[in-house]
Amino acid sequence: MISRVVATLASLLTGLWRLATHHRIWSLTHVAGAVVVVALGAYIGFAPGFIALLAVYLIAHVLVVRKISSNFSMSVSSSALVVSSAVTVIVLGLAIQTVPYGRSHAQGPVTGEPQWADEETRNLMVRACFGCHSNQVEYPSYASVAPISWMVQSHIDEGREAVNYSEFATDPGDAEESFEVVKEGSMPPAYYTRFGLHPEARLSPDEMETLLNGLRNTPGLTENGD
Repeated sequence: MISRVVATLASLLTGLWRLATHHRIWSLTHVAGAVVVVALGAYIGFAPGFIALLAVYLIAHVLVVRKISSNFSMSVSSSALVVSSAVTVIVLGLAIQTVPYGRSHAQGPVTGEPQWADEETRNLMVRACFGCHSNQVEYPSYASVAPISWMVQSHIDEGREAVNYSEFATDPGDAEESFEVVKEGSMPPAYYTRFGLHPEARLSPDEMETLLNGLRNTPGLTENGD
């Protein structure tokens, strides 16, 4: 059984290599596309998901190409390869919309926020941090379209797991690190405001100083417990 799988895989790879060397523009386009997808995934903080999606696309595309090219015959036309690529992208794009993850936008109840130093501190936290660290997330319209919905929900899940300010009273999580991570600039993360996204989270130097002072004077949000 194992030897049969290995032989099939070897045959598949050999055929693909022949096809790629014969249709160099097609193969180089896919290599460039793969590099862009992986780089974008790393840049916006969702590399594993984009790599997995790329792998699924390649597998699906290989199956389509093998079907139309009579076992990777080099006689297959470049136009047929382009059509197969487009069909694979469209079908895969529609198929992933059926994945439920990231589409429900479910949010838990607010069980108790920190005793904010003042209203301005809370307002700044809502702008910069509540998009991932609360049960009051305002999902953008594109958060319902996969794979972007997966990325958005993944970031929110990770954020809530670290600290959820809407549940501070019952589970403070890592809230005591709030002051430090804001001060060092790791929160909000760089990807959160890239490409012009979430402009409200871009705090001016004065707003950042106000926020740090507010966090310093909000119980439970500094490591010294003040």
